[in-house]
Order: sequence, then C-alpha cells, then structure tokens
Amino acid sequence: MVELAATIVITAISVLLFGYWFRYTCVLILSARTTRDYAGAVAAANQLSFPEVQSMLREHSIADLDGLKASLDRDYKVLAYLLKHAAGSSTAEDVVEKRMLKVHYGVMRIWYVLTRNLAPSAAYRALDEMASVVAHFANTMGAQTAAA
Repeated sequence: MVELAATIVITAISVLLFGYWFRYTCVLILSARTTRDYAGAVAAANQLSFPEVQSMLREHSIADLDGLKASLDRDYKVLAYLLKHAAGSSTAEDVVEKRMLKVHYGVMRIWYVLTRNLAPSAAYRALDEMASVVAHFANTMGAQTAAA
C-alpha cells in the first residue's frame, strides 16, 4: 500500500514538473527576439489580423473575445499551412520548437474555452499567448522567406 501511494505521489510530482518545464520553455521561446521582426510584413502580405488582436488585448477594451479567438485560429491555420509548405531549411531544433508551440497553442485554446465565462482575465491571457504563438510563427515564416 505504501509503495502504491509513493508511486502515485512521485508520478503526480513528475507530471507537474514536466508541465512547468514545458510552459517555461514555451514562454522562453516566445520571449526570444530576432534581429529583425518579420511578423508585421507577413501579416500585411497575408491579410492576417493578429497584430490588431494583440493591440486590442493589451487595451482590454474588447467585448467579443470569441471573435478574437476565431481571428487567431484563422491566422494560425494560414501560417501553419505556409510553414508546412515553405521552401526553407528547418533544423531538427526548429521542428521541435514548432511542435512545442503548436501544442502550447492547443493548450491555450482549451484554457480559453474553460476560462472565458468563469475568469475573463485568464481568458485574456490565454488569447494573448495564442497571439504570441501566431506572431512567432509569422516571424519564423518571414525569416525563412528572407533566407531563401
């Protein structure tokens, strides 16, 4: 019985530590800045709305959070398609980074759905992180295009 309890406690702590590491790594990836920011140019060229969504979220003057989420989801799908079909070299590190950010985006979507009615401030933060992921992908797309 003691072994079972110890196993459950160790497993739970391990899962929590993995979640913390994953979130911290995603935040570090998103906070890293490149020498040139291509996100605005990519947004303008592909009619993406994430820059406007980011500015609206920072002002906290939005009533329609679901509309902003829909805009971010559309931008995310466009950029995921473009990155998948881009003619640029991706290292194994870039592939892992993109995969982690895709998972992070999915987790933030779920967190938004869970918190939009109960905790609007948490929903704002989830949308802001989703917008940061989209901006990071736009910047990556622009850097790949510039390098090619």
